Amino acid sequence: MKQLKPRDVALAALKELSRGPGFVERYLDRAFQKTIQFSERDRAFTLNLVQGVLRWRLRLDWVIRQSVKFPFKKIEPTILDILRIALYQILFMERVPESAAVNEAVKQTKVMGKTHLTSFVNGTLRQICRNKDLFAFPHKEKGITAYLSVLYSFPEWLVTKWAGELGYDLTERLLEASKRVPGLVVRTNTLKIDRKSLIGLLELNGIKCVPTRYVPHGIEIKGLKGPINRLELFREGLFQVQGEAAQVCSYLIRPVAGESVLDLCAGLGGKTTHVAELMANKGMIVALDINRHRLISLLNSSRRLSVNCISPVVADATGSALSMIGHRFDKIMVDPPCSALGTISRHPDGKWTRDESDINRLAYQQGRMLDNAVQLLRRGGRMLYTTCTISRQENEAVIYTFLERNKGVVLEDLRLHVPKWGLDLIDDSGFFRSFPHLHSMDGFFGALLKKKD
Repeated sequence: MKQLKPRDVALAALKELSRGPGFVERYLDRAFQKTIQFSERDRAFTLNLVQGVLRWRLRLDWVIRQSVKFPFKKIEPTILDILRIALYQILFMERVPESAAVNEAVKQTKVMGKTHLTSFVNGTLRQICRNKDLFAFPHKEKGITAYLSVLYSFPEWLVTKWAGELGYDLTERLLEASKRVPGLVVRTNTLKIDRKSLIGLLELNGIKCVPTRYVPHGIEIKGLKGPINRLELFREGLFQVQGEAAQVCSYLIRPVAGESVLDLCAGLGGKTTHVAELMANKGMIVALDINRHRLISLLNSSRRLSVNCISPVVADATGSALSMIGHRFDKIMVDPPCSALGTISRHPDGKWTRDESDINRLAYQQGRMLDNAVQLLRRGGRMLYTTCTISRQENEAVIYTFLERNKGVVLEDLRLHVPKWGLDLIDDSGFFRSFPHLHSMDGFFGALLKKKD
């Protein structure tokens, strides 16, 4: 691993896509730790290649299809990824000479033991270089779904789904926004510092930043070089990396100091530690997750942030063991696994690792988690359901189906609970919704439920 070059790491990372969501990102994290000779420039170049190929894969394949004289599906997977990496550089990276992209692709082909295919790789890429401005995309008039799919590099099933829910005009705006590289947002740790003071310290360290548009403690970091967790201010626990839409969620449940809160599927604890801060670190928060390693990371973050009111529990939120928790909570947050279609700009692998069958399966699991969670909610208590997806089946459909099964629970209008800065984020049905094309943040959904007294 230590002898690998950026393009080699990118090629190996792309192979992880077939394993499912998140595997590409985890591979890169491990690779960067092991490849100690990589400079920050090497890391940035590698990440750009991987994210770029994932972001534009369908359009890259469209060009390759028009450049080969045999069926596209016969191209070996490794060779196809080599072509994609080179083609991304040719079409989208102006600073990389075309000759360098082609030559490195040929070298990779040889290194991978595919010497007999070097002529194919070399010839295909050079032909594309000569004709890159001549490739035709599908005609919008002949089929708008295929046109949008290729133009913005999204699978047709997802374009069709969003068009059915939002209409084609809003879908195109959403596709356009979802291909942009998102900014880095952090959350001020109000237990230690206020936002204005933190911005001042960041700027003293040469880091450009601006306050977030909505949430009062968020900061957007601009032009940071290197991992943010290497900053001394991060190690001191003055802030936590967390997207703006995710920060909104914690305000919706209106946590109060001294309350008892259950956080189902707490994960790495972004929302958990935020709620602890809003509670002034006073009260009890039970952070439940099926993955022990995620909870260990949550505890490490808690110590760094000086949060000590969180108790981790390893358990399956869909299982019957959840009912063994004897306590009844004032507030419950249910943040279940979802298709994550609202975070594609941040995690473009999600376009290629999800399909419609996943959405139905996930919606069923989400309903089970709500059914289990409501048993642990005290009378008069509130439960917040949130997802980071743009999918009716996983959002309002899950809520309405849950309410039909649970007559002792009512839906609350979030317009009556959200701070004034968040009113634009609540729709006419009282749900929290954020969209990349409307709010310049990830696509999230939230619903607030109350157990009758």
